[in-house]
Amino acid sequence: MRGIAVMLAGLAIVGPFSINTYLPSFGDMETALGASRVALQQTVSIYFASFAFMALWHGAISDSFGRRRVVLAGLAVYAAASLLAAFATRVEQLWVLRAFQGFSAGAGIVVGRAVVRDLHEGPLAQRLMSQVVLMYGLAPAVAPLIGGALQVAFGWRSVFAFLALLGAALLAITFVRLPETLPAAQRQPFNARALAAGYLEVLGNRRFMAWSLSYAVMFGGFFIYVLSAPVFLMRHLHLSETAFLWMFGPATAGLMLGSTLAGRIATRLSTRATLGRAFAIMAAANLYNVGICLAAPSGVAWYVAYLLVFNFGMALAVPAMTMRGLDCVPLRRGMGSSVQLFVQTGFNALIAAVLAPLMWDSPLSLATAAACLCVCAGIGTIAAAAGAKKLATAGAPQSR
Repeated sequence: MRGIAVMLAGLAIVGPFSINTYLPSFGDMETALGASRVALQQTVSIYFASFAFMALWHGAISDSFGRRRVVLAGLAVYAAASLLAAFATRVEQLWVLRAFQGFSAGAGIVVGRAVVRDLHEGPLAQRLMSQVVLMYGLAPAVAPLIGGALQVAFGWRSVFAFLALLGAALLAITFVRLPETLPAAQRQPFNARALAAGYLEVLGNRRFMAWSLSYAVMFGGFFIYVLSAPVFLMRHLHLSETAFLWMFGPATAGLMLGSTLAGRIATRLSTRATLGRAFAIMAAANLYNVGICLAAPSGVAWYVAYLLVFNFGMALAVPAMTMRGLDCVPLRRGMGSSVQLFVQTGFNALIAAVLAPLMWDSPLSLATAAACLCVCAGIGTIAAAAGAKKLATAGAPQSR
């Protein structure tokens, strides 16, 4: 199980590496490309929009043609787009290439979730997913450190060259190690009528959509800080471009601790009990965060402690929420995984384009936005769990 988990985690890190690695280079890119900070911020928004659009299709295509082919094709396109981005001379060129990165980067994480559910169910699926999240949690901390080091040593172009090498390395590993987990007999027809029926089935499943929306909004409580990292760290906390570890170190520690605990309790606690504890931890983290911003102490550690505690609670919830959502669409796991990621990434794009720029003017506004997102995620999770309980009472099967 651990070998599969490591490989799936490697595929999943393409997304956060595509975002976090080049954040320390924004200042250099402004000068080199003659672009404004707003124009560079659009490279993030374009990436998320294209990622979200194509995320709808990766899983559906894998339901028809198998998991392995989709992952290999996505990694090949990603490596090529990253290499070309290293030679961009205008920000408009970067917009196009970031779109191609977005179109291809989601193949690994979308299909990876479906692979987990193909191989296991119930607590075993949650345990494998928690191991993927555990290793995936390293990416947000490692990526900006690598990006900062490359920026200082070689400049911003080296960051995209590194992403091209990452894509090529994962392509080689996947070609050798990833098995096909969807037998031909279980594949869905690939035509307009079958796809339309599948999407209507998945998007019309209220329980599935409640789990997906709740996950996306919950993740936003952390991701608004990721997108605001240059402003939050450099302007508000007065740190340098190589000090991103102050933010991503605690965040990663929280993700890893929460994922470790999630794997251990998967067979001991019910999903409802796990989610109750997870949201209690996240609520406490948000109350602390707002209080610290109101008190405004001088130490950096006061402000980043929120990320450790919140991400601990979030990582505790992620495997259960992901698997419970996919359990709602057992015949369309690939498509379900696509829609899950589409909802999450679409919401991330909204945060990147609208919410983060509106809220990053002060630590208190960021903390307030994160707290509101957590409250909305909690309400959605309660609604999803209540829907499952109602169906179980009526005699429908309910996963643990």
